[in-house]
Amino acid sequence: MSKAFTKETDADEEDLVAEPQLPAGVKNYLTPRGYALLKAEFDQLLKVDRPQVVEIVSWAASNGDRSENGDYIYGKKRLREIDRRLRYLTKRLDNPEVVDPATQQAIEQVFFGATVTVAEEDGSEHTYQIVGVDEADPSHGRINWVSPLARALLKTRAGDHVRFQSPAGMREIDVIEVHYPLSAPAA
Repeated sequence: MSKAFTKETDADEEDLVAEPQLPAGVKNYLTPRGYALLKAEFDQLLKVDRPQVVEIVSWAASNGDRSENGDYIYGKKRLREIDRRLRYLTKRLDNPEVVDPATQQAIEQVFFGATVTVAEEDGSEHTYQIVGVDEADPSHGRINWVSPLARALLKTRAGDHVRFQSPAGMREIDVIEVHYPLSAPAA
């Protein structure tokens, strides 16, 4: 097939990873735990991973022919990934709004950082902590504050009935308990 009809880019398709996006004009809210994790990742990439990859790429480049040099090709690809992630983390860490749930005053209402236990229509119970976009991990019960569920829960209290539109359709849940952690939980 002629190259005129093929799509060629500098980035491989697997390089194009979608990063979590903040809505336009809102602050980057993070818990102290989330901020510490992002900062640790940034430091690891900048001070450890990137220098190691640069060393490997330099060594591989000194071996001569780069067109069939796997170490060189993979190293350059990995360097692009690291640099892309560093740019992203720099933007996120530039102006974060760190909110410590332990200092929340209105502890009977759901706000950023709250841990909320809800009952589904089928009777099952789930517990969620409302966290920043970059620290969300639904498998561990941490949902980001811009998700439909978190937005529906904001400003509710124990005993409230919530109806909201989720990606799976209309859902109804009951708020059972609202509490704020005394200190940031471990990873």
